Amino acid sequence: MTHNASLLDGSQTAFLGCYLDNLALVERLHRLLLDVIKDDFERIGILEINSVQALLLFNIGENEVTAGELKSRGYYQGSNVSYNLKKLVDLGYMHHQRSEIDRRSVRVRLTEKGRRVRGLLSDLFARHAEAMERRQLVDASGMDDINTSLKRMERFWTEQIRYIY
Repeated sequence: MTHNASLLDGSQTAFLGCYLDNLALVERLHRLLLDVIKDDFERIGILEINSVQALLLFNIGENEVTAGELKSRGYYQGSNVSYNLKKLVDLGYMHHQRSEIDRRSVRVRLTEKGRRVRGLLSDLFARHAEAMERRQLVDASGMDDINTSLKRMERFWTEQIRYIY
C-alpha cells in the first residue's frame, strides 16, 4: 500500500488517509458497542448470553427469519450465526421451527425472554441517544449526515462484493 500511496497526488493521499481513519473508527465503534452492551448486561446480571447474541436479538425484533435472512437483512455479520442461534434457542431466548415447505430451513423468532432482552437494549440505546442529545455531542441533522455517509459506504462495499463498478 505504501508503494501505491506514493503514486497518489496530495488530495488523493489525504482522502485515502481519511478513508483509512473511517475504516478503523467503524471497527473500533463496533467493538466498543459490544463492550458497552457487555458492561450494561453485567451490571444488571445478564451473564448467560454475550453482547453479539444480545445485539442479534435486538436486530431480529418482532421479525421471524431464517438463518440465511439474518445476513441478507443485515441483522448479523458474524460467521458463526448457527452457533449463536442454537445457543439462543437452547437458553430460551428464541423459538425455532422447521419450514413446512423446505425441511432444511429453520425459522426463528424471539420468545418472551428474548423480547425482554430486546427491551433492555432498546432502553439502553434510548438512554444513550438522550445523553448524547443532552450533552449536544451531535444533533439530529449531524446524525442524519453520518447515517447518509455510512449508507453510501455500505452500498459501495456491497457493490465491490458483487463486482459492480
